[in-house]
Amino acid sequence: MEDNTRELISLRLKLQPYGEWIQRQVPEGTLLEELAAEYQPQLPYDILAAKISRSGRRVVSLREKLHKDQNVEFLDMREPSANQLYQRSLIFMYLKAVNDVLGEARVLIANSLNKGIYTEIRGDKTVTDAQLKQIEQYMRDMVEKDIPFRQEILSKEEALERLEKTNCPETKKMLEKLRLPQVAMYNLDGYESFFYDFLVPSTRYIGYFELRKYRRGVLLRFPHPAKPNEIPSYHDDVKLYQAFGEATRWLKLMDVEYVSDLNEKVRDGSYRQLIQVSEALHEKRIAEIADMITKQRKRIILIAGPSSSGKTTFAQRLCTQLRVNGLKPIYMGTDDYFIDRALVPLDEKGEPRFEDLEAVDISLFNDHMNRLMAGEAVDIPVYDFIDGKKHFGQRITQIRADQPIVIEGIHGLNEKLTAEIPAATKFKIYISPLTQLNIDEHNRIPTTDARLLRRIVRDSQFRNYPAQHTIKMWPSVRAGEDKNIFPYNGAADVLFNSVHLYEISVLKKYAQPLLSDIGEEEPEFTEATRLLKFLHFFETIQDDSSIAKNSILREFIGGSVFV
Repeated sequence: MEDNTRELISLRLKLQPYGEWIQRQVPEGTLLEELAAEYQPQLPYDILAAKISRSGRRVVSLREKLHKDQNVEFLDMREPSANQLYQRSLIFMYLKAVNDVLGEARVLIANSLNKGIYTEIRGDKTVTDAQLKQIEQYMRDMVEKDIPFRQEILSKEEALERLEKTNCPETKKMLEKLRLPQVAMYNLDGYESFFYDFLVPSTRYIGYFELRKYRRGVLLRFPHPAKPNEIPSYHDDVKLYQAFGEATRWLKLMDVEYVSDLNEKVRDGSYRQLIQVSEALHEKRIAEIADMITKQRKRIILIAGPSSSGKTTFAQRLCTQLRVNGLKPIYMGTDDYFIDRALVPLDEKGEPRFEDLEAVDISLFNDHMNRLMAGEAVDIPVYDFIDGKKHFGQRITQIRADQPIVIEGIHGLNEKLTAEIPAATKFKIYISPLTQLNIDEHNRIPTTDARLLRRIVRDSQFRNYPAQHTIKMWPSVRAGEDKNIFPYNGAADVLFNSVHLYEISVLKKYAQPLLSDIGEEEPEFTEATRLLKFLHFFETIQDDSSIAKNSILREFIGGSVFV
């Protein structure tokens, strides 16, 4: 790589997360891809992108050239930005393969499902097994051929002309209304599409994937960040599929299918009716769940879901609906059953692992719940997070034989938490905001990003945490969810989708300034930049006064009667 004809620049190089910095020099104008190829044999996973910094930080394509002294950090699928990059590039390969194998078919990139992305190939006939194998083989052939992903920066007018020739009407509709001086279009061996962020240099970087027929569509599956070199084991998440189907029906009810439809309602003011209908759909669903609990005479109602799902508000609204049915529920969480902090297992950093089931006094919890259902008076503990101990004598509780106990906690769906409680008495609810509204047919909004925006806003409003703190903690939050929540959602009796399709337009007003305040020198700047990129496609709802005080969204933006 050394070239004596070019001036040398100095780099501080980090090969992988938590690695040490290496000092070296390279010729000015060196491609990041050339530098990555030199070190790739030493690394366990494929380098997909790089984070470069001097006075600031930004994630860039490996196609970028180095022109000054700076820091360079190589990124693989374990890093969120690189993980999303892999997914975008894989989606583009899939679109190209479908187009070349089946002709000009419209493809919808819908939502995450079964450790992958659920897609629909829209046409007159369902895709056959033989056709699907042909599409997958076509993609594998593209990997072998190492075809470049080419980016072309066009004026907005030029981009709209190009989109007129493609089968992407929603993209064209969205871009027409946005104030964009330039648009990046991507080309893969003659096939063009729009993506709101860059792709990997070529198809050889996308070596791990599988296609699987599923219901009316196709699952596009790829590695989990924790194991970038393998496809995760398959598990059919039927309830999640049904919940996304329900979300799609809700979108049709409100005449909103993509972001461009929502933006139109924000611009003409009809979003207020949208808010009312969305809230009514939530209330109707909560009432249906309350009716199920009442009819089945369940006593222990367990509510679990990932961070920022709206569990607290949902639990309180469910209690209200149970009262409408003549019941008198009591509400509690599992936090008060933590074991003493001195006994809580520690993580690799020496911090208490409160999110692990081992941090809960399971035996005491089961004993208390059974005694409550038997009509006994129980001394329910109150956990003091300052001294790290349970305290008794403050909450003596006794209930009647028909009173249900509504319990919120991350382990609610894990049978080990309630192993000593009779199964006939339990009703399990999984709650999560399952975002079905996408930017266009090919650019989806990950549910995880919607939850992260909720948490950024809530942490700022109620905990005085800056956005960089929330972003910094998010990977550990996600790791806890992967371990303690997601593996058990199939055990739920019902799944409640807590999303409001208009919510990103509301959250944008709160989140955008918080993300913009993160300086270029902050490690969280790159993730903030990524979030700001997709927020740009949403019109902002400035007046959120029409959102009800008992809305789940109020748990995050403020003004809730419950929080």
